[in-house]
Amino acid sequence: MAGSSPAVTGWVPKDMRFRSLLFPLLACGGGGYFAYHLQTGDHGLQARADLEKRKAVLAGELAGLKEVRKRLDRDVALLRPESLDPDMLDERARAILNLAHPDDLVMLKRRVPAETPGASPKR
Repeated sequence: MAGSSPAVTGWVPKDMRFRSLLFPLLACGGGGYFAYHLQTGDHGLQARADLEKRKAVLAGELAGLKEVRKRLDRDVALLRPESLDPDMLDERARAILNLAHPDDLVMLKRRVPAETPGASPKR
């Protein structure tokens, strides 16, 4: 048996065992590294979910802004000289400036005072 190969005797040198485990360990480490960054990296699944949430919020904001723009376009169209209504212009100017014409009849509503909690009723 002198001079027989390791395959025949079943004995493997220690450096050979280490070399046989080196590639699987490196592959598992590399796979773990990429799996971690796939989930939590700057362009990973978590970042994508955050971007989808932000996209939904911004889509709602965009819809609201489109409504505001539509309303403003309608108001601007009413102020063009070819479609200007003098009564509407007068009404809006008075409402914005909080003014009234001397011949206008102004009717004021009485406001009911708000009840404060813990206050006793007046007699």
